[in-house]
Amino acid sequence: MPKIELTRVHGDFGFEANDENGHTVRMDSSPESGGQNFGVRPMQMLLMGIGGCSAIDVISILKKQRQEVVDYKMVINGQREAGKEPSLWQQVNIEFHLYGNIDQDKAQRAVELSINKYCSVAATLEKAGAEIQWQVFVHPAE
Repeated sequence: MPKIELTRVHGDFGFEANDENGHTVRMDSSPESGGQNFGVRPMQMLLMGIGGCSAIDVISILKKQRQEVVDYKMVINGQREAGKEPSLWQQVNIEFHLYGNIDQDKAQRAVELSINKYCSVAATLEKAGAEIQWQVFVHPAE
């Protein structure tokens, strides 16, 4: 079972979370709610999590299909529920930008499999009510 330790290290809301492998993530609240921009907002980490989770899936699938992924980028935007506590992610929009000699249909299918079948973060967000929309852009390698 994964173990995370969280420690306050900066101001009122500046925390560092460490996993059992020594990886560290810094978190903070917004300045509007008393934070000092020490780190990422915890809700933004969920969007980062779907990015990392899906990126691993997509690249793994494309490698198995012998597609040459030279570079990879994602742009993730989210909209939260207004006027609610807790304010959950309501809409998540993801752009997948793949660079290399990659078949568009295979890239599209890899993303579809990731979001709809393999990515646990996507499934978690969807079970909480988020609608996830995505687009795939294949760019030739430079």
